[in-house]
Amino acid sequence: MPELPEVEALKDFLTEHLVGHEIVRVLPVAISVLKTYDPPLSALEGREVTAVRRYGKFLDIGTAEGPHFVTHLARAGWLHWKDRLPDGPPRPGKGPLALRVALETGAGFDLTEAGTQKRLAVYVVGDPQEVPGVSRLGPDPLADDFDEARLAGLLSGERRQLKGALRDQSLIAGVGNAYSDEILHAARMSPFKLAASLTEAETGRLYTALRDTLTEAVERSRGVAAGRLKAEKKSGLRVHGRTGDPCPVCGDTIREVSFSDSSLQYCPTCQTGGKPLADRRMSRLLK
Repeated sequence: MPELPEVEALKDFLTEHLVGHEIVRVLPVAISVLKTYDPPLSALEGREVTAVRRYGKFLDIGTAEGPHFVTHLARAGWLHWKDRLPDGPPRPGKGPLALRVALETGAGFDLTEAGTQKRLAVYVVGDPQEVPGVSRLGPDPLADDFDEARLAGLLSGERRQLKGALRDQSLIAGVGNAYSDEILHAARMSPFKLAASLTEAETGRLYTALRDTLTEAVERSRGVAAGRLKAEKKSGLRVHGRTGDPCPVCGDTIREVSFSDSSLQYCPTCQTGGKPLADRRMSRLLK
């Protein structure tokens, strides 16, 4: 799933390639991608793009005196930029193409979604705050006013585990499964540690890990073409998706805990005092 650093890089890329250009056509291929119907997609056509913004994991393309095109790429969605779009309208079918946006220059982008779980979402709204997922977002962890005291306030009273708290978009916007693993590894904390139990020193450590991990990922992604961002993200991850590999800090074997629809990775030596975390799903399979 694209998270804050990749969506931030897409925002920068689209700012460079879209702003000042006119949207001449918006062509839906998979109707399921559309989450709003008034105003229609056609309300975007003939309008100049004035700004591209990011809200958590949402991308917002604003137009002159017109509606906003807001999208969430979900788990398997992606944006593919094309300097020259194919001639003729796209054909509906079983492929991954969900929607196409064409500019007056002949360039544009496709939104695609792999897999069978169709969660890619597109909204056409007068204000991005009309999108439920945007309106409920917590603070952006890279905002200038997001300081250590604010993080402490957010975690105070949180009876959830750190892994779940970091992924809650209404608590902190933009962090998902991959970067929560990376942040907790950098902070040397168990993903199962209760958020409300952090000491002042631990909160400071988590804050530094949160800001540094996301900032470094944004810097790695800056200037990378949209089509290469997925590979760039994977190459920069130290523990997430690296089950069985040696930890780059201590050399211990990276372990995994599996859930029904996701998994987390961690280093026992760096994060849990050398003790493997219980993996109930694997335990059931081994019985």
